[in-house]
Parts: sequence; structure tokens; C-alpha cells
Amino acid sequence: MPQQPDTPAPARRPHSLSSAQFAALARGGGDLDTIERLVAGQLSKHLILLGKVAELAQRGDHPDDPLGVAGYQLLAQVQRQAPAAAAEVIGYPTVGAWAIHVIRSSQALSGSALADPAAAAGAALSDVRPSGLAAVAAAAAVRAGLDAEMEVPVLGAGVLLPSLGVAEAVGRTAVVAAREAEVRSGNLRIRTRPGEPGWRELRQVTAGPLSVLVDDLDPLRMPAPDVEPAKRLTPSQLTELREALRAAWPLLPPARAAEIAAIVRVIVPYRASASGHVSTTSPLVFGTVAMSPPPDRYSCAETLVHETQHLKLGALLDLVTLTRPDNGQRYYAPWRPDPRPASGLLHGAYAFLGVSGFWRDQRQSASEPDVRHRAHAEFARWRDGAAAVAATLLRSGQLTSSGETFVETMASLLDEWRREPVPADALVVARHNSERHLVQWQAANGPASAG
Repeated sequence: MPQQPDTPAPARRPHSLSSAQFAALARGGGDLDTIERLVAGQLSKHLILLGKVAELAQRGDHPDDPLGVAGYQLLAQVQRQAPAAAAEVIGYPTVGAWAIHVIRSSQALSGSALADPAAAAGAALSDVRPSGLAAVAAAAAVRAGLDAEMEVPVLGAGVLLPSLGVAEAVGRTAVVAAREAEVRSGNLRIRTRPGEPGWRELRQVTAGPLSVLVDDLDPLRMPAPDVEPAKRLTPSQLTELREALRAAWPLLPPARAAEIAAIVRVIVPYRASASGHVSTTSPLVFGTVAMSPPPDRYSCAETLVHETQHLKLGALLDLVTLTRPDNGQRYYAPWRPDPRPASGLLHGAYAFLGVSGFWRDQRQSASEPDVRHRAHAEFARWRDGAAAVAATLLRSGQLTSSGETFVETMASLLDEWRREPVPADALVVARHNSERHLVQWQAANGPASAG
């Protein structure tokens, strides 16, 4: 689709990383310039996806497709007049997942490597169409305070404005008056302000420099089929989440805290599972961490590190191919109950590289003796597990040349850490837990493949 003055403009230069930035990421880190490049790459990805959705709207396959065309034009206007407000909405995690759903549903990207989140969202998204571009544009216009009105589709009993919230609505369409921040349908006039009747906003929580929206509304807030997101949090549950994040934040080293604050934009609440605390991310919603209430501040901080590692690697994989096409081979991962492909193995190893580093820091900084013992044991278990998986990946033949460089750098750091002494009693705990996991895994799956 050729760029016209009235269409949103993606970045004009391709996104790339220097060899030093690539190496820093492989060692589990990355300075803020590196992180900002990953974030910018995801914004461009969303712009490209929205452009594809606009092409579908221009085809006119559905009666309401003109809403999508008008929405795309309004989005371009907001981008010109209030670029920060436009970027805030365009880059919102669920906007990318929604666009992929629309594109995949229309078979415009048949055979694409992009996963389809529809299975996770269920019937609630059965009527999602390109006309939803109007709601994306309306949200941006509201953020910008633009003097504009936008007709938007009503889904179910409401209008979802990405990054803002859901307004009660009736009929098939509603009108969003951006300057007044009002959604109008039938006799309803819903102000998009906290506490207003008929409006459910996405609520914000902060912890140090971390500022996130708690998304407990959007059907696509976490397109992962294995765990169902929690329903709308009560005020007391929201306070508990805020306090958990604030208690965890001081445990993070400054560099790690800075990268988490730069990447994580959304927390999706989960219910705890029968096995305890759960968390996850998805490459479809970059910037989102889903988590159940953590049992303690150390678990909360560890979760933020773990899931941010997944987000970083997912963004990197949009720029650099690290694994070859899946050949069907499956491998043992010491943190999973199921056999994993090489791509999943890489994700796990990278996440637990970060987890190992977190507990390595706590070995020196934790003041409580029981926490220091826990830190020694966790550090020993996960550095050894990640090192073993890195070795498996390097033997697998499933890495590209870039992937080999990346994993070799990971392995080198993990080898350094494996030479660090750990108290004998903590080593006993680490080895016991590792051996128990392997025995349970083999009982369920058979002998583990070493690659």
C-alpha cells in the first residue's frame, strides 16, 4: 500500500542492532538504547499490521468496512498532530494482536509464521473486522484531545478503546467525540473518565519508574490458551497488585529495573493455578506480562525479570532469525513438564539466564539468611539448567549462524557463573530439585534427548 499523506507512516529506516548490542542482549542485558530499538521495532510492526488491516477495509468485503477506512485516515491525522498520543495507542500491546487476528481471519497472511490468537479469545472475537480501526483511531484522538468525531463499531454491549477502557453502548455503532472524551449511542452519553457511569477504565499502577496499565478488560489481553486471565479486579485486589510491585521493585538492580520499566507497559492479572504462582508472555502482545498474585516480593521481582527476558527475545526474533524451521525434534527443558522444540528451548534458556542473574544478585544483596540460602540454591539450579540447555541447542543443528553466536555468548556467561562457588547445602537443594524434575519428566515423556 503506497504511503499517502493521509495514512500513518511507519519508520523510514530498517531496524537493526550493532554487534555489541546483539552481544549485550545475548548476555541477558542490553542498555536503554538497545531496548529502545527493540521497542521501536515493535511500533513499526504494529504500523505495518494496521496498514494491512486498512487494505482489507478498502476491499469492502463487509458493510462496515468504511468505518475502518475512515479510522485509518483519522489515525494519520492524530499521528501528524499528536505523534506521542498516536504512538501510545498504536503501540498498545493488544492493537498488534487484534490486527493479526483480523489479518489471519481474512486469510491475508496465509502460511505466515504469525500465530493466530483467535483460539485464545474464543467467540467474543468472532465478529472482529477491519472496522475496528475506527476504535483504534478514536482512542488516539481521545488521548490527543483532538476536535474530531469517529463512528466506531459496538462489540457485544460496549465500545473498546485500546489503552483506555470500555464504554457501555447500544446498537451496532457508536460515535466517539474525542475532545469531549465521550461515547454516544442511542440515549447514552458515556464520559471516558474514571468513576463515570457506564465507563470501565484501564487502571494504572506505578512502582518507581515502572508505570503500567492493568488490563482486565480486553479479550486479547493475553492470547495464551493454557491460562485464563482473571476477571475485573476489585479495588482491594488492585491495591494488592500495586503493593506487590512496589515491594519487589527495590530488589532489582538499576540496569535491570530500567529495562523492565522501558519494556513492560501492561500487567494482565491471572488467577493462581493449582500448582501456585503462574506467569506468561506472548510475542503477540509485546510489553505485556500476565501474572497471578505473587507469594512474596522476591517471586514478584523474579517474575518481572523472567517475563521481560521473553519479551526482549521475542522482539529480537522479529529482527534476527535465530532458529531454523522446526524439524520435529523435541528436547528436555529442566523448567517444563513437556518436550520442547528448539525455539521453545531457546526462549526458556534465555529467560532462565535472566533468572540466574537475578538470584546471583540476591546472593550478595539479600539481608535475610533464608533468602540468601534460597538465592544460592536458585542460582545454582538455574545456571546449571540454562547451561545444559545452551549446550543442547549448540548440538541440535537447529540454530542459524546468528543463533549459534547468540547461544555461544549465553553459554560463555553461564560457564563463568558455573565456576562461582555455592555453599554445599544450597548445592544439595539445587541438585535434588533438578533430579526430581528430570525423574518426573522422564516418567511422563520417556528418556530425555540430549540433542
